[in-house]
Amino acid sequence: MDTIRLYRTTVGKKAVMAVTGAVLLLYVVAHMVGNLAIFAGPEAIDGYGRWLRGIGAVWPTRVALLAAVALHFTAAHQLAARARRARGRYEHRRRVQGSYAARTMRWGGVVIALFVVYHLLDLTAGWLNPHGVAGEIHANVVADFRHWYVVLAYTVAVLALGLHIRHGVWSATQTLGVTTSRVAGLGVAVVVCAGFLSVPFAVVTGLVG
Repeated sequence: MDTIRLYRTTVGKKAVMAVTGAVLLLYVVAHMVGNLAIFAGPEAIDGYGRWLRGIGAVWPTRVALLAAVALHFTAAHQLAARARRARGRYEHRRRVQGSYAARTMRWGGVVIALFVVYHLLDLTAGWLNPHGVAGEIHANVVADFRHWYVVLAYTVAVLALGLHIRHGVWSATQTLGVTTSRVAGLGVAVVVCAGFLSVPFAVVTGLVG
């Protein structure tokens, strides 16, 4: 009952966003590191995928991520609705300092969500992939990123993720009472973006193929 009462408060919703955001960020970093196995060759990254399936990590991870995303989205939606109610009818008032970051987070979240759906249909289900053979991760990735428009869409999504991380890390640490600066969020965002974007650009330039 106390937990429900806490969640109904603004502080509680922000705490849920911070914790679920941290869970999602940990997954993003782990996923990025796993992607870099492609530079070691087809057997390395395909073997990494087989290893994940062999230890039974795939479905528990998917369920945990789905729960984290649902809680994160719900808390964000409720906080946005609460903020709109607080503003009332005075929309002509000068925008507050945090409005740009809030809009960036909101639309960045939409871009990321749409990309995740495409990413699942492409590299997980294989339905939208030019190669689309289960277990052949290297071949599927190379088949994708040989197309400039796929690289472009991937780049836009990764940059949106970077902006989301940049503000989210700072906001989450403030909510959880950890003193940090915006530079920390920027640093994490740069590392994540560089790690993810290194793969498509390596394929499109012929470094990986």
